[in-house]
Amino acid sequence: MRAQPKASHYINGRYVEDEQGAVIDVLYPATGETIARVHSATENIVELAMEAARSAQPAWARLKPVERGRILRRAAELVLARNDDLARLETLNTGKALQETLVADAPSAAEALEFFGGAVASFTGEQVDLGQSFGYTRREPLGVCVGIGAWNYPIQIAGWKAAPALAMGNAMVFKPSELTPLTALALAEIFTEAGLPDGLFNVVQGLGNVGATLVTHPATAKVSLTGSVETGRKVQALAGGKMKHATMELGGKSPLIVFDDADVKNAVGGALLANFYSTGQICSNGTRVFVQKGIYEHFLDDLTRRTKAIRLGDPLDPETHLGPLISRAQRDKVMGYIAIGQEEGATLHLGGGTPKLQGFEGGYYVEPTIFTEVGDHMRIAREEIFGPVMSVLTFEEEDEVIARANDTEFGLAAGVFTRDLARAHRVIAALDAGTCWINAYNLTPVELPFGGFKQSGIGRENARAALAHYSQLKSVYVEMGDVESPY
Repeated sequence: MRAQPKASHYINGRYVEDEQGAVIDVLYPATGETIARVHSATENIVELAMEAARSAQPAWARLKPVERGRILRRAAELVLARNDDLARLETLNTGKALQETLVADAPSAAEALEFFGGAVASFTGEQVDLGQSFGYTRREPLGVCVGIGAWNYPIQIAGWKAAPALAMGNAMVFKPSELTPLTALALAEIFTEAGLPDGLFNVVQGLGNVGATLVTHPATAKVSLTGSVETGRKVQALAGGKMKHATMELGGKSPLIVFDDADVKNAVGGALLANFYSTGQICSNGTRVFVQKGIYEHFLDDLTRRTKAIRLGDPLDPETHLGPLISRAQRDKVMGYIAIGQEEGATLHLGGGTPKLQGFEGGYYVEPTIFTEVGDHMRIAREEIFGPVMSVLTFEEEDEVIARANDTEFGLAAGVFTRDLARAHRVIAALDAGTCWINAYNLTPVELPFGGFKQSGIGRENARAALAHYSQLKSVYVEMGDVESPY
């Protein structure tokens, strides 16, 4: 085993083990070998974590926001100082290429810690003049928050959820995906070293049943999930049944629209990032690429040439562009969709295979895949595949492509490439998506809210909007005169 943690869970500032929990094998997706083993949380582990969070939270909330922020900023510095080790651990656990994890995973978590550590001090209520009297509002923490992570960006998601929750004065119990349990433990260690009081960030491992137990626990005030739409519906129903706050960051089938006047080189670059980064395992990916007919051939030629140059290989090799998918099950799902696309009549323009790389024959690799002649009705154009599979569609008119882009149950993201900025803003305004880009794709700075419309979620990650979702608003009326009463 190459990445075995000290114990399965991190509770009240220390590692905790309970071998009565079911065994979870942690695999290296590039080879299929077991690199670590953890135990799912038992009922006792869940209670220990929830009690630690409940006990620690009130004193933490009483600190001045600037004091809480100072600890988060210290944690950000430690994350960045250990980025190389964290990146390697993330690559071992997810199979993502090291050249990605070095720049996009732990650094994004650190950015969130730094941002919220500074922003929370100015996130305050307001004073309202009521003539002879006045009122004011207070932003107060919710209490104990539960975070449930996904396997595509484990430490980033842990940081995105923990940073605003802790900054606002809450405690958090975080459950990583059972496929990627390792880096959340490393983040918990860093929080302790940075001076975060014990009990405020706890990590428990487990399958869906553990997540359900955390969501419905009497001490839980809020749940924040990153995951599939199917999982989100289940978690939202559980949380809603108990009147708990909830943020759901779910999946999508997002459109990327390329107009005739776009810079083709940039548009192709955007399409590549929107489909093949992280081996296509990004919820906001623009997997429906709509290209206006006037530049279709030029776009497809450049897209094909650059896709052929993508290097698959050892994820720990800095020269590798694309690693494997997270698991055998995910690879099988993606290959199933590739077969469906061909059965439905789409043209398999490029890729579609499962290469056997020397030394990595047991890895879950899929070639970067491009479909052309795709119809809007096809499943590959309507369902989230979550792999390196791009569907290229053509269009003629602006109104036409807007209607087709919006014809989906999802609404997470959208992108537009054009030199006509008036058109860019007009089209973006007409698209049903919560996170949008003009002449770019999949850039998610912490200063901007991230989240979706429709079935793609509720609430927002990042920016000051996240602080609102981790707080409750209290109104206070202050009477300055006598109380008038008819009694």
